Amino acid sequence: MSEKLISKEDGQAIVEAIKEAESHTSGEIRLHVENHCKQDVLDRAAEVFSLLNMHKTKLRNGVLIYMAMKDKKFAIIGDAGINQKLEDHYWGDIKEHMVARFKSGSIVMGLCEGIRMVGQKLKENYPAAANDENEITDEISFGKN
Repeated sequence: MSEKLISKEDGQAIVEAIKEAESHTSGEIRLHVENHCKQDVLDRAAEVFSLLNMHKTKLRNGVLIYMAMKDKKFAIIGDAGINQKLEDHYWGDIKEHMVARFKSGSIVMGLCEGIRMVGQKLKENYPAAANDENEITDEISFGKN
């Protein structure tokens, strides 16, 4: 884990939030963090989504939270399966909630709350099945920059 971007303790809290959120859904949540985003944030998030194979879940219900810490940019993107079931404003609503936390200096709290909100929406649309498996690691991924 990159100590420069997220401390070990904060990283553990975030991973626990992901595990908790995923415990009630077949959906998958991933956080990717890097310092800089030199392109449109949604384009970069889509690129990372593909690099992390988020599009390879059985039900196409993966969600990526992408953050460029030093550039203060972030995006939430979902795969085709979940996006077709959500209202157009849904990711924006979560993002607004998270931004409010970030502005008050509560980055980790904002991430954990946002992850739980994503998990709740995934649970509503993709409840956990008896044979559910964790298709994508819960670990935070980090960019090179």
